[in-house]
Amino acid sequence: MTDAAPFPEPPAWAQAGLAALTAQDPRLAGIIPRAGPLPWRSRQPGFPGLLRAICGQQISNQAAGAIWGRLRALPGALEPAGLLLLDDATLCGQAGLSRPKAAHARSLATACVEGRLDFAALPGMADAEAVKHIAAVKGLGPWTAAVHLLFAEQRPDIFPPGDVALAASAGHLLGLPERPSFKALDQLALDWAPWRSLAARLLWHHWRQATGRPAGEEP
Repeated sequence: MTDAAPFPEPPAWAQAGLAALTAQDPRLAGIIPRAGPLPWRSRQPGFPGLLRAICGQQISNQAAGAIWGRLRALPGALEPAGLLLLDDATLCGQAGLSRPKAAHARSLATACVEGRLDFAALPGMADAEAVKHIAAVKGLGPWTAAVHLLFAEQRPDIFPPGDVALAASAGHLLGLPERPSFKALDQLALDWAPWRSLAARLLWHHWRQATGRPAGEEP
């Protein structure tokens, strides 16, 4: 999830967690031997990480990367107060954000400036509380909140709800007759606690390999 390559190896806590997880569910153990080492993706914590997530909503990874590159180059764009000074001609015309995404970026920045979104308080929140806190911002939602907590905050037991790639990967890996519903997937993921974030990373890794996508692509 970083913009730089190659990706680093998982940190020590994640390597221990992967060992525990694959012992817990041997069906996950074959992913790395088939797909190669697990790239350890991360995002910036705080405002820049969530702003990057908005850029990537519902468009291709390539397009999202190009938009993010232009946006982060704008003076002040990576600070809430600075972003609020940028008009649509800049956010949409120069950076390439759609008008709805520009509105969501301003919503995020406003929530930060007004103190409704408190990044400093996140470490003290339980996972469900932290997801709810982030998802309360218009334009984000539970999936974006969970992905942020997984990659930017590096929480170990987050499983993003409603993720199509995770559902497709689980169905493929487990040999299910059809892609599991999101409710069924959440139930499956309970078996991977307290390492559901690592299970999600493995499933994304498996799906990239199964579909032939480049290893550096984001979920």
